[in-house]
Amino acid sequence: MNNSIPHRVLFPFLGFGLIVLILINLGVGSVFIPIGEIISGLLGGEFSKKSWEIIIYQYRIPKAFTAVLAGVALAVSGIQMQTFFRNPLAGPFVLGISSGAGLGVAILVLTGSVFGLSLFSGGVGGWAVVIAATTGAILVLLLMSLTAWKVKDSMTLLIVGLMFGSLAGAVVSVLAYFSDADQLKVFTVWSMGSLGGTTISQLKIFCLATFIGLIPVLIFIKSYNAMLLGEAYAESMGVNIRKLRWAMIISTGILAGSATAFCGPIAFIGIAVPHMARIIFKTADHSILIPASLLLGAIVLLICDSISQLPGSAQSLPINAVTSLVGAPMVIWLILKRNFSKEF
Repeated sequence: MNNSIPHRVLFPFLGFGLIVLILINLGVGSVFIPIGEIISGLLGGEFSKKSWEIIIYQYRIPKAFTAVLAGVALAVSGIQMQTFFRNPLAGPFVLGISSGAGLGVAILVLTGSVFGLSLFSGGVGGWAVVIAATTGAILVLLLMSLTAWKVKDSMTLLIVGLMFGSLAGAVVSVLAYFSDADQLKVFTVWSMGSLGGTTISQLKIFCLATFIGLIPVLIFIKSYNAMLLGEAYAESMGVNIRKLRWAMIISTGILAGSATAFCGPIAFIGIAVPHMARIIFKTADHSILIPASLLLGAIVLLICDSISQLPGSAQSLPINAVTSLVGAPMVIWLILKRNFSKEF
């Protein structure tokens, strides 16, 4: 007997939960703002305090939508990587993709230019840093895909990904050593990871980059299920493997790269959220899992950001610390479980 909740119930529930969490996220922080005030203000009413209006519109709304976009980008890139490598431990952070994106940003920030792009023409968070981060992410992803053709063991591939991440980190350290104090300060602040530093203009760029990254997913979503059974089976079903591979690589690079560019490295969202979607929806169908991961990614990162704000306190936790508390136990559980084949 199937006791799972119907998908037509789960999706509206998650959608409603996302709206509620956005309102909660807008309310919590060093200054608590009642949700009733927020709803009234967003619907055109007046806030009781002018300072609340400034806080909501100039800081918390950009931060909340940055969390939504970053959660969507990292979760969808994560499920694509798990399908691409047929490895449940694959994810942007674990396999070094985020480190590659970070290396691209480091070259841009610490040297002032990369690939002909000037830091000052695009600004940190502008198109220059997005292109630099995306390029770094795609390069590491290409190296990992070449490695995956030679290495079939999941744990070995994980170790190789960690080594790529360490190598990228070593290059960043060398660049940091030879950079000046101002450049190093900018990069250090970025590398801590934050959802609160995005301006409205940067948010527009982030939104457009995320939309561009999702286009290949929407085009090829029906082909993803065939990839789970291997490339030979997918080809027998009429799937153009070469196009699908490039679509997944480019999409993952843009999504993971743009999220890393605007928010800094954020751990475990990409690996944990797709597994949450599988557990909740009890399916391997990507036409369900991808929109489910999209919603859950936004929800999880909003929850993590709300926790990191330490409501009522002037202090806040690094977002990476909170996401690691959520994601690390799931990765440990997956490693201990060992029977990866059941996931796919």
